[in-house]
Amino acid sequence: MDLLHKFKELWQEEFCQLTPANTRLLVAVSGGVDSVVLVDLLHRAGFEFVLAHVNFQLRGSESERDEQFVRSLAELYGKELLVQKFDTKTYAQEQKISIQEAARGLRYNWFSEILAVWQLADNSLTITGSNIQIAQCFIVTAHHADDNIETVLMHFFRGTGIQGMAGIQPLLKERKLIRPLLGFRKSELQWYADVRGLSFVEDSSNASDKYTRNYFRNQLLPQIKEVYPQVEENLLHNIERFREIEEIYRQSVDQQVNRLLEAKGTEWHVPVMKWKQVKPLSTITWELISRFGFHAAQTTEVIKLLDGENGGYQISPSHRIIRNRQWMIISPNNTATAQHIQIEEGQTEVLFENGKLIIIAKSETFTHSLTHSFTHSPSDASLDASEIRFPLLLRKWKAGDYFYPLGMQKKKKLGKFLIDLKLSRTEKEQVWVLESDKRILWVLGFRIDNRFRITEKTKQVLQLTYRK
Repeated sequence: MDLLHKFKELWQEEFCQLTPANTRLLVAVSGGVDSVVLVDLLHRAGFEFVLAHVNFQLRGSESERDEQFVRSLAELYGKELLVQKFDTKTYAQEQKISIQEAARGLRYNWFSEILAVWQLADNSLTITGSNIQIAQCFIVTAHHADDNIETVLMHFFRGTGIQGMAGIQPLLKERKLIRPLLGFRKSELQWYADVRGLSFVEDSSNASDKYTRNYFRNQLLPQIKEVYPQVEENLLHNIERFREIEEIYRQSVDQQVNRLLEAKGTEWHVPVMKWKQVKPLSTITWELISRFGFHAAQTTEVIKLLDGENGGYQISPSHRIIRNRQWMIISPNNTATAQHIQIEEGQTEVLFENGKLIIIAKSETFTHSLTHSFTHSPSDASLDASEIRFPLLLRKWKAGDYFYPLGMQKKKKLGKFLIDLKLSRTEKEQVWVLESDKRILWVLGFRIDNRFRITEKTKQVLQLTYRK
């Protein structure tokens, strides 16, 4: 079967509601054969998409080579390209996590931020000469069947449930993520690239066994194949069976969990006695609390709350569970609110997680002395409006952010700026920035960007007030 035809058939099976006419895609492109084939198939299938490439700066000149290749690939297909560079090693050290975990987190966080901006912005897009309304935006990655085999093996040896044995899912609606190549073996993608004459780059780190996935790919699987030659095909069949089992499991679990939860405004209430009587208690408890950002290790502690004292609680990044007499109350933390807020020209007030932002545009006639009358405090900022483009974006700061602190001619990493201020980790988590055209205007409560300061040439001022 022609690979393009198979691609369209599998797409119809898994993502039938996503069509070229109603979908905009953000395609993760490393430059390797998998992502290059994905770009070619999506292009031939008629989808509208933007390429996104992350330079993790982990492989020196090779990382720069990959970035330049993807730039040329975008030109070849006539597609927009977004590129982000991260100091991945420094980030991993600061967060005390592995390089792989850091790279994965940075990558998907950036992709999600792009989708958030798309969804906030005007979604009208011109395709084949017609104005249409873009209803759906998704991230697309080039994970394939061989990746799925390795993932299931890693899950199995690390310890997992039914969902882990079902492997990588083709569609994650809550994360706006699709993986249309899971039905293809690596050898098929390589064959397609050869037949189509597609160029790609090789990642030399794939040959290194210091990464867990590479060890499974290069060492463990070849040894298992010596005993069970059909191991890969058998695992793919098992994955499909576990996917079906997981669907049945999910239906049963959802039915039990939904019977427990009672919506009360922004909260969810569960009767203590009703919760204690569910079977199996540990499994249902985990499935319930996982919806609210809790991790598996907290399952036992939440169960203890059922027999605990009034007022006992457990916290996740987004919610807390509180024992309140005969009820378990699940309520959102403040961090569960919107993380990206678009501000249109003419808006004068914006409410967000940390408080309120007031925006006032002023026309002024300046003398040199008047430029000094605009003071900057943690709660007030005066900016040169001529340098600012709407819409503005109010968001939490992220790793990789930089700006030119007022009074400085050189840029500074925002992370380093906050470290120099000796902020605690929780204080840093509450820092928001205001940006225009991907340039930070103001680190709210701290410092404006020197590029937007008031000068004797300023004709119009954007006055900002931040109230916690």
